[in-house]
Amino acid sequence: MSQFIKTIKPAFEESIQPFIDFLKRLNVSPNLITVLGLLLTAFSGVFIVEGKFFIAGVVLAVGSVLDAVDGALARRSNKVSSFGAFLDSTVDRVADFIPLAALAYYFKENDLLFWLTMFTILFSFLISYERARAEGLGIDCKVGFFERPERLIILIVALITGFVEIGIVVLFAGTLITAIQRLIHVYKNTKEKL
Repeated sequence: MSQFIKTIKPAFEESIQPFIDFLKRLNVSPNLITVLGLLLTAFSGVFIVEGKFFIAGVVLAVGSVLDAVDGALARRSNKVSSFGAFLDSTVDRVADFIPLAALAYYFKENDLLFWLTMFTILFSFLISYERARAEGLGIDCKVGFFERPERLIILIVALITGFVEIGIVVLFAGTLITAIQRLIHVYKNTKEKL
């Protein structure tokens, strides 16, 4: 987790606490919140394909908030489960793909932006894979300045402001650099084992 996210996370979690308590009183399943977040993200993809970037950004922002709520709700209501953690991580990968795939489709007539978006998808998935594989080797790999929260913030801001092309360039560069940072980190931590 980046320093930026570490700084804002406590304030964010405190701000959503009344909503978490409300969901807890209603006995809402954290897994249901996970799925609802994914559905909203899917709707954002529809708006992206149609070029309705502002509404796409708003819908994606709400879906992303739900993505943050599910874990907090699970902890608050003592419903933390291995399946819930697995479902959340799986849904995160789908949610990473949908808006970027929609942007790639939107930019299908622009070779540069299409391929930048496609490689952003690749590097986003690579970042997640590198961490999972490193942890399988017993190496903590929470390194890099462009983890999932940062990527979501950049994408949402780009959509809402209409600076989508700039957002894609920033996402491409950030995901590439973070993927390289993780590769170097794992190399340094396995070098002595070669």
